[in-house]
Amino acid sequence: MKLSDFDFDLPRSLIAQYPSKSRTDSKLLVLRDILVDSTFSQLGDFLKPNDLLVLNDTKVIPARLFGHKDSGGKVEVLVERLVNDHEALVMIKSSRSPKIGSYIILENKSRFIICDKKDGIYTVDFGSFSILNVLNEIGHIPLPPYIDRVDDNEDHSRYQTVYAKNDGAVAAPTAGLHFDELLLSSLVKKGISHAFITLHVGAGTFQPVKVEDIEGHKMHSEYYEISTETIDKIEQAKAIGGRIIAVGTTAVRALESASVNGKLINQKGDTDIFIYPGFKFQTVDAMITNFHLPKSSLLMLVSAFIGFDEMFETYRHAIKEQYRFFSYGDAMLLEKKSK
Repeated sequence: MKLSDFDFDLPRSLIAQYPSKSRTDSKLLVLRDILVDSTFSQLGDFLKPNDLLVLNDTKVIPARLFGHKDSGGKVEVLVERLVNDHEALVMIKSSRSPKIGSYIILENKSRFIICDKKDGIYTVDFGSFSILNVLNEIGHIPLPPYIDRVDDNEDHSRYQTVYAKNDGAVAAPTAGLHFDELLLSSLVKKGISHAFITLHVGAGTFQPVKVEDIEGHKMHSEYYEISTETIDKIEQAKAIGGRIIAVGTTAVRALESASVNGKLINQKGDTDIFIYPGFKFQTVDAMITNFHLPKSSLLMLVSAFIGFDEMFETYRHAIKEQYRFFSYGDAMLLEKKSK
């Protein structure tokens, strides 16, 4: 398939710039045999006892920093990945690329040295400074590039799931933003349990596919973990006829990465799995996801999951009915296309 096959016109007015008033107020478009318009607070009406939700408990770090080079020029820094407490991979915006061995001085007078550069990503060392301490003191929430405003206080809570636990993401697993504690507990009372995986979402999630032949696209790499406890819950749910419902494309990518050989195994490491039409899903039966960018790898994942024509029919309906798109937008509940 070609990249141009995944293009569509999206009115800019449908790109959500702010979250809904409350998390569960978002619209929910349900694809079953037909398309059903609902709200996220009614999610339980479309799930069944014994279904298992798989949630991504990564936590968004305030990864955007501002400072200047030791030579004086202003810079903007985006922490892409924490290597350890003192080393990180970062992207740097500046009028001229900083040199290896030079320093960046940040707003609180902390600093880091540039150790290496590869494919536009810098390896840096904060020395005696704890990166997380620096981020928590002066970092900004790294809102996606299509949100045309600076971050505010509300973003520190709303661009974060209520179950976020493990520091490391620079973008939210946005399908999870629609859940609150009350909804999760009400689902448990209906016999719909949940389990957790961790996948630290990288800035690469916003990078466009640039090759016309999509099979030539190279996915960015992201760190993920799946525990034995989660695998046990998945196996138990399947044994009693429950569906595995991945909350977000990150949960899909983690689960399918860990079951690429046909059997789900607990593991940790990096994944660069690229899911596009023709992919054979091993674990996930249904998914909850937001609406994605034209020509994006995530749109290709959705197309692989529900079918190419069904994907476009769903998106046409969403645009017609004025659903809100992208990170702070509305959601879909999608069932895997039957063979």
